[in-house]
Amino acid sequence: MPPTGRRTRATPAIPDAESSTRAAARSRAGRPRREAAEQLGSRILESARALFLSEGYGATSVEAIAQRAGISKRTFYARYDDKADVFEAVLHDVVESLWPAAGIPIVQDDGLAANLTRLARVMLEAALMPDALSLHRLIVGESMRFPRLAAAVNRQAASEQAVTLIARLLVRERRLARKQADFAARQFLHMVITIPQRLAIGLGAPLKPAELRTWPERVVALFLEGAGPR
Repeated sequence: MPPTGRRTRATPAIPDAESSTRAAARSRAGRPRREAAEQLGSRILESARALFLSEGYGATSVEAIAQRAGISKRTFYARYDDKADVFEAVLHDVVESLWPAAGIPIVQDDGLAANLTRLARVMLEAALMPDALSLHRLIVGESMRFPRLAAAVNRQAASEQAVTLIARLLVRERRLARKQADFAARQFLHMVITIPQRLAIGLGAPLKPAELRTWPERVVALFLEGAGPR
């Protein structure tokens, strides 16, 4: 039939009860699936962390992680390439949990020395937490046999965030070139963390509480005397 020139509007379909139920089910299904996936991921990481810290990296297998997490190896490999991959995820999870939550003011308008001291206190406290020490002990003990452990440490985003933050402070306050500021920031991290952490895992006598309390100020004082522009 040829068009008459009048436009007719289609009558909207009225959904039946069954289609409404299916639509509601689909809308509800998204969140539980996401929550279940997140819970599964957390369970795998918790299982892997417990085994790495209790048994060591070399003695922990993918089979053991899967068994402890209550999953199949197929499920494990759907998320991680291998044992080194899940170790890096565990390391990232631990490091991120030690970094201050967003919104906590670390950098304030009270000068370079005060900001660096505050950062040093935060980083030192994080580096001496039990999980951080256990992971560091594991990495020191097994990285010769498993070089990917050391590589995983070097890729941690939290460390790079700290370097970036310190470098920006040095560029702003000391007018250092960015390359020089980046180098100085990495040295600052080592000055703050390396000796206390190594001593805390048994490579010498641990620092006494009084020494730990004054460590950030002493490091900052030494660092600033040698980090000025030339």
